[in-house]
Amino acid sequence: MSEVARIILADDHGLVRAGLRGLIERLAGFSVIGEAEDGATALALVRKEVPEVVITDISMKGMGGLALADALKREFPQVRVIVLSMHADEEHVQKALLSGVRGYLLKDSALLELELALRAVLRGDSYLSPAVSRQVAAGYLSGATATEALTARQREILTHIAEGMAVKEIAFKLGISTKTVEAHRSQIMERLGIRDIPGLVKYALQAGLVSLRK
Repeated sequence: MSEVARIILADDHGLVRAGLRGLIERLAGFSVIGEAEDGATALALVRKEVPEVVITDISMKGMGGLALADALKREFPQVRVIVLSMHADEEHVQKALLSGVRGYLLKDSALLELELALRAVLRGDSYLSPAVSRQVAAGYLSGATATEALTARQREILTHIAEGMAVKEIAFKLGISTKTVEAHRSQIMERLGIRDIPGLVKYALQAGLVSLRK
């Protein structure tokens, strides 16, 4: 990494970008080398400049911030992505983290938080605004507590479901019938209050039953 960390800003509001640039220029060791009003433009800039950090909003016309983060994770895994958003809810935060985002700041964050986030991601760490951290912790703790309501077999089946295995594959692996797997799946959904497979996968991730493969 160069002595001065180069940053690209992506936000569809010019005033927000100008404000961010002004704040970052007050920090030692950072330089804004480009701005974009959407994810596609930002991606083109990254391909040209290969900065150390991209700071992006989530909601932009065309390619949004999470799609941009996904693309950067595939093409430029060394580029750190920080999301600057007005959304602090668990769903937005989780989607961002799954997209490879290393930092998540709220738009009302103080300058100190912005600096802390920048220095953290450049070290290879992650940074979440305090309000965001509370959401993540609350989601994890509620999931971990609810897991205790499941039997060992149900937790095993839930893990395999989250890993993408079909009912027949689970039945073969565990040496039980497909009807038994389906019965367990129905009981799991009932006990957790979840109605579909994507919901089960999300829950399993939150509860730490499965981890994302890099």
